[in-house]
Amino acid sequence: MATLLHTLADHSDDVNYCAFSSSCLATCSLDKTIRVYSLSNFTELPYSPLEGHTYAVHCCCFSPSGRVLASCSTDGTTALWDTRDGRRLAVLEQPGASPVRVCRFSPQPAYLLAGAADGSVVLWNVQSLKLYRSGKVKDGSLMACAFSPSGNFFVTGSSSGDLTIWDDKMRCLYNEKAHDLGVTCCDISSHPVSDSENGFKYFQMASCGQDNQIKLWLILFADFLGVQLKYKCTLNGHSAPVLACAFSCDGQMIVSGSVDKCVIIYETSTGKTLHTLSQHTRYVTTCAFAPHSPLLATGSMDKTVHIWQLDLKQPCAGDTVENESKVAVEDWSEDDVSAWLCAQDLSDFVGLFKMNNIDGKELLNLTKESLANELKIESLGLRSKVLQKIEELRMTMISVSVPDEFLCPITRELMNDPVIATDGYSYEREAMENWISNRRSSPMTNLPLHSLMLTPNRTLKMAISRWLETQQK
Repeated sequence: MATLLHTLADHSDDVNYCAFSSSCLATCSLDKTIRVYSLSNFTELPYSPLEGHTYAVHCCCFSPSGRVLASCSTDGTTALWDTRDGRRLAVLEQPGASPVRVCRFSPQPAYLLAGAADGSVVLWNVQSLKLYRSGKVKDGSLMACAFSPSGNFFVTGSSSGDLTIWDDKMRCLYNEKAHDLGVTCCDISSHPVSDSENGFKYFQMASCGQDNQIKLWLILFADFLGVQLKYKCTLNGHSAPVLACAFSCDGQMIVSGSVDKCVIIYETSTGKTLHTLSQHTRYVTTCAFAPHSPLLATGSMDKTVHIWQLDLKQPCAGDTVENESKVAVEDWSEDDVSAWLCAQDLSDFVGLFKMNNIDGKELLNLTKESLANELKIESLGLRSKVLQKIEELRMTMISVSVPDEFLCPITRELMNDPVIATDGYSYEREAMENWISNRRSSPMTNLPLHSLMLTPNRTLKMAISRWLETQQK
């Protein structure tokens, strides 16, 4: 069971990244701020938000001790903050002033890595605040990075689709074409895996990309053998580009977030889907496990961060979209409905629904009147909350069978007024108008739009209308 514990809704724009320390959660956003919360009660710390970046903040991370927080931005800088009082300790300027997309502390706290849109990779000495080494990926922007557990090696992922392994002297040791349309994130588990063939211990790495896939790899980091990278398997499940992936602290689970608005938690050893979470209403941009507690944070373009409690002892068959698709909602048992209520943070209603024998068919037929008159839910706010979750469930059922070309790439919802932008893609008019009011790039390619003209796509609108008619028969 994955239970939604708390939702943070303090950012005024897309959430780009979230990161845990042993006692805090940090989040950053297009709104130029970093916010820091206590894990004891999820309240924002007195010095939060941290302000100082002049453009969007793309990534944030804690030092191994948790005493320093790093953040990087489109403004071409990486900032260091004292987590005790929020003081800004330093501003590190990327060579060439290119937008910094990702930052990561080495497990050995002497170094901080920063990667930028121009492909530059910089290792900063955190003590001296001086540039230690620098390099550059051969093609594309640097989008992802992860350190080996020892800190002697690190991996970068680029928009060209390459995974590159470097040593701490910034020597390129290995390069692999991993994701055809670009790497978006990567992570390395701190727990080694034994190789029965030769007795060596490998570390597992996960990478994800614009090709909708998550790939698992085995990496051998050994000074005397060099670096070896072995492809292990591909995890499928997402229907759109995967923007984030991360291992749990013990390496037994992998979580991913996608443009399809879903979060999927996999069992690492088998690749089995444990949970699929669908509470976000826009692209899921980031996900992270807490290091010392069964907590998961997921952030989205819907401006929220969800904090989940994972019950590792009681896997639940009813809290996942995957299981919803395997068992039609109208065929759910009363226990399936109870599990769904728990997953929607509506566990207080489990007893009431069971007392009234609400199964899947009854659930879908609930109305405002039946909630008030038959189930006797007096609070208008609570009735509205239940109805909203039921409506989301109905929409999920519909969207499973909707042809992908009928879904807006921005909202991933069925288009009502499709328009063609100058990038050649079709979007829902309102969603695209909101998009170009804030930025002048294509949602699909991230390249500049030569014109903001939107042309009605009447052919697509007619096709959607015909499809809807067939669904109503």
